[in-house]
Amino acid sequence: MRRLALIPALILCLLAAPLVAVQPDEVLDDPGLETRARGISAGLRCLVCQNESIDESNAPLARDLRLLVRDRLVAGDSDAEVVDFIVARYGEFVLLRPRVGGGNWLLWGAGPLMLLLALVIAGGYLRRRARAPEAADTPLSPEETARLKALLGSEPGPR
Repeated sequence: MRRLALIPALILCLLAAPLVAVQPDEVLDDPGLETRARGISAGLRCLVCQNESIDESNAPLARDLRLLVRDRLVAGDSDAEVVDFIVARYGEFVLLRPRVGGGNWLLWGAGPLMLLLALVIAGGYLRRRARAPEAADTPLSPEETARLKALLGSEPGPR
């Protein structure tokens, strides 16, 4: 009975464990470099999974990127140089938090700009609609009245 009670506890412990896909053969001997590598890896997007960092992904490409980050750190690059190298190779999509600058200003501003444009168009439409004259009950001309009677007379009445 006790063994059955331990199973849910074991499952909860496994679920609470951090999800890290770094394999033992990837870990660097220097703890300082490994900490830097983990920090950089946490900010880079897995290009296969697209919503996970390369530190959390089990995809082969994520493993290659983790190894590349560690190789660049061992070669003596700073954190910024490693990230710039990865971005130069894979584009800014690889960053989980894209930079606000350069061509990204257009992307960051497009949402609010479109909302503002929609509000201006809706406001103009409502203003024109409020100023439009109501349809006046003007009598029909004799020609229009004759045509209306001809049209109504040719159609069958209600059933």
